[in-house]
Formats: sequence, C-alpha cells, structure tokens
Amino acid sequence: MMSTIKNWTTNISFENSMSYIENDLSLPPEAVLSRTGHTVVAIFLGLILVFGFLNNFVVLILFCKFKTLRTPVNMMLLNISASDMLVCVSGTTLSFTSSIKGKWIGGEYGCQWYGFVNSCFGIVSLISLAILSYERYSTLTLYNKGGPNFKKALLAVGSSWLYSLVWTAPPLLGWSSYGREGAGTSCSVRWTSESVESVSYIICLFIFCLALPVFVMLYCYGRLLYAVKQVGKIRKIAARKREYHVLFMVITTVICYLLCWLPYGVVALLATFGRPGVISPVASVIPSILAKSSTVFNPIIYILMNKQFYKCFLTLFHCHPTSSMDEKSMCQSNYTVIQMNQKLNNTVAIPGQTQIPDSGSIDKMPCIHRQDNDPSDQMLKATTDHFIS
Repeated sequence: MMSTIKNWTTNISFENSMSYIENDLSLPPEAVLSRTGHTVVAIFLGLILVFGFLNNFVVLILFCKFKTLRTPVNMMLLNISASDMLVCVSGTTLSFTSSIKGKWIGGEYGCQWYGFVNSCFGIVSLISLAILSYERYSTLTLYNKGGPNFKKALLAVGSSWLYSLVWTAPPLLGWSSYGREGAGTSCSVRWTSESVESVSYIICLFIFCLALPVFVMLYCYGRLLYAVKQVGKIRKIAARKREYHVLFMVITTVICYLLCWLPYGVVALLATFGRPGVISPVASVIPSILAKSSTVFNPIIYILMNKQFYKCFLTLFHCHPTSSMDEKSMCQSNYTVIQMNQKLNNTVAIPGQTQIPDSGSIDKMPCIHRQDNDPSDQMLKATTDHFIS
C-alpha cells in the first residue's frame, strides 16, 4: 500500500515537473510532435526565415541607398526592421534547425539565450509599433514648429530597447525563467510555472508588453481616424474614397498586430492560469509561428505598402521611369498637420502653412501655402499620403 502511494506521488510529481514548457532538456511523450508534425513546422519556419530576412534586408538597403528616407518618423520603421531581422538571424534559424532534427539542439544555456534574445527583439518590435502609431497621430494632429527632430526619434529608438531589456532581463536574474515551449524545438518564458515569482512576472509582461501597446495603437489610430473623418465632412463625396483608404490602412495594421501576437498572449495566459495540459503541443506551436510571422508582415504593411518606400523600391530595382523625375522627387512625400481644435466654416481647419517636407531638408523645400479653393480634399489627400508614406 505504501509502495503504491509512493509511486502515485512520484508520477504526479513527474507529470507536473515535465510539462511541455520546461527548462529540463527532456519532454514527456505527449509533448513531442510526430516526425510529420516537425516537418510541417520546419517548412513554415523556413518560409518565415527566408521571407522575413529578405523583406527586412531590402528595407535596410533602401535606407542605405536613399537619403530621403532617413527621416525621424522612418527611424522607427528602421528600428522595427532591424529588430525583426535580428529575430530571423538569432532565433528563427535555431528553431528551424531544431524542427528539422525533431528536438532542441541548443542545450540548456542555448535555450536561455534563445528565450532572452527572441523576447527582447520581439518586444522591441511591439513597442516600436506602438510608438510609431503615436508618431503618426501626433504628426498629423499636433502642430510642431520645430520641424523634424532626429534627437527625439533616436530617443524613441533607444527607449524601445531599454524598455525591452527591463522586461526580458529579469528571467535571467531569477524573476521567472526561460525554458522550452510548444513541441520542444523553441524556448520562451516558462508559462506553466506556478511559483509566485513566475506568475507575477507573466502578469506584468502581459500588461506592459502586450496590452499596453495594443491600447496605445487603438487609441492613436482611433483618434487619427476621427481627425480624418472630421476633415472629410467638409466635402463628403470627394473625401469618401481617401477616408476609406485610411480606414483600410488602420484596420490592416491593427488586425495584423492582433493576429500575430494576441493568440500567443492568450495561449500563454491559458498555460499559466488554466488547468495542466489544457494547451496541447499543436495548439501552442501555431501561436508561436504566428508571432514569428510578424517579421514577414511588418515590412510589407509598414514599409513596402508605404508610398514613399514603394517609389524608392521601384527605383532600386529599375522598375520606375527615371526620365520624368529625379530620384529625390520620386521618393519625396509630404504631410498635413490637422489642428483638431481650429475651425473654418464650422469644420476642422489647418494652419496656413500645412505641407511640410518629409525629407528633413526644410531649407531646400519650404512650406507651401494653400491657394486652392477646395482645401478639404487637399487636406485629406495629404493626410492619406503621409499615413502611407
């Protein structure tokens, strides 16, 4: 009888300590995918690795080749691209190789390093997206007499890295820890640990690194849509198409963000607060792949769908006719400042000087005063152009 109780207790202890997200280098049989499952995961990771690297590499080439792209707002886009490329190089490659082998090949210390750098680079990208949403909102709704501010942009970039380090270094210092997740071919925070330290860390991580960026994006893009809608009221028919275009860009941005990161956050919370084994290996692998796929989608949505970058992209690959305009004018983009608290004929208006060069060369391209008889359509047009430029 005592032997039976002892064996039963040992089995319970073994099952609790060998959950599918664990620091130990072995996983229980039920947490291991089949050979076919590992192959499918490896195929997806391989595609993410190739296209994520190429997309972000093209962005870096564009920044190096075209000086007109080196603006304060675009510095945040460069930061997103750099962090995504680092994820591909330092993280996706290792998980891809492990999936081919069918087991984790990095060892215990490699798992700690993998979990840290991928969490760090991923949070940098998330925070940068939130900062970018605020920059777009403030640029189009707040009048800034000082012009482009590279010091502020560099401060924002540095703050995103510092913020990420604040929330990813603690597991290395004892506040929670990094361990294997999913099918055992990648590593992240130990979501299933029931210790007070781990649970408190996971709650803070969810609030400050997922919920807060989502709130900032929803607020800023919501206010931006409101501003565009107010401008569109001046001339409803002419402005409707551009208003829908801005709405499409906002919805695409937010949906892509939530699609890539919300499933991962939900699964992590279920693994933390749900009953043991509620998340199967397959269910945990899918959100992880979606999160990694953000390295592919971010350059497309934020950069390659960007009018200013797209023009330079065509020029880079000689797909744009260069006879009609020079390189600088092709990659140039303007924006409009919308003063939400000013009125013109009982509608939203803007200051006299509204079109500001996006290249930072204020002395070469001074502000242009509006002289046309229909400022509303021009305002919404410039707003749309900057939102996608």
